[in-house]
Amino acid sequence: MKYILWLFIFLIFGVLQYALLLMVSACLVDSKKFYDKHNGYYRWLLNSSTWILVFFGRVHLHTKGMDKIPQNQRFLLVCNHKSKLDPITTWYMFKDYDLAFISKEENFHVPFWGNIIRKCCFLAIDRENPRKAMETVNKAAELLRNDEVSMAVYPEGTRNFGEGLLPFHSGIFKIAQKANVPVVICGIKGADMIRKNFPLHKSDVYFEVLDVVSAEDVKAQRCNEISDYARNLMLAYIDNNEEENDNVNLRTV
Repeated sequence: MKYILWLFIFLIFGVLQYALLLMVSACLVDSKKFYDKHNGYYRWLLNSSTWILVFFGRVHLHTKGMDKIPQNQRFLLVCNHKSKLDPITTWYMFKDYDLAFISKEENFHVPFWGNIIRKCCFLAIDRENPRKAMETVNKAAELLRNDEVSMAVYPEGTRNFGEGLLPFHSGIFKIAQKANVPVVICGIKGADMIRKNFPLHKSDVYFEVLDVVSAEDVKAQRCNEISDYARNLMLAYIDNNEEENDNVNLRTV
């Protein structure tokens, strides 16, 4: 019993130390500065804190098609978007690829994490201002060309609270064209159930790399063509999973 008590005290002490390290490190970041150099230490903070959330949130990650991801090459990742936790689970699954998201400004004001993602080259985008949005596109392309990070963006532009997919913003594919990198097209489901299941039930999150459009093909096509192709793949993925869920429900009734 004594050893269990000491172990518990040691764990509590370790958690408090880690939380203090996280807070102090976040406070050292200039929230008004654009960081164009990826920081390995802050990436470690991001990945380790995400691991804690995944572990204690009882999130089980299932992946498919990860062998399609380009090796030793930066890329633009696009995916469907239904949950606030989509990017968290995605950057954790891509922790070996230094993935940085283009996200709304509000996410950069989340306590501590908002500053940590800045140091990992995440970019804020103003969806209401086309000129500023294009500045973000150019910054993302520059980060890719400089081999700092791989970029991720949701073509729907915001979370989809309904079925299917929202209309795509095809202009985001200019990032890949400007940087001359491939586009990794993905599908995700299940992250929207994490908050509903926690803490009593585990959550299964499914992630699949559907296809990769080579840098050469990205250059040869127009943005709307790439957008239509990616959207059709994601729609097929969503429809297929809905059919699978219906079949499961029928079998368990």
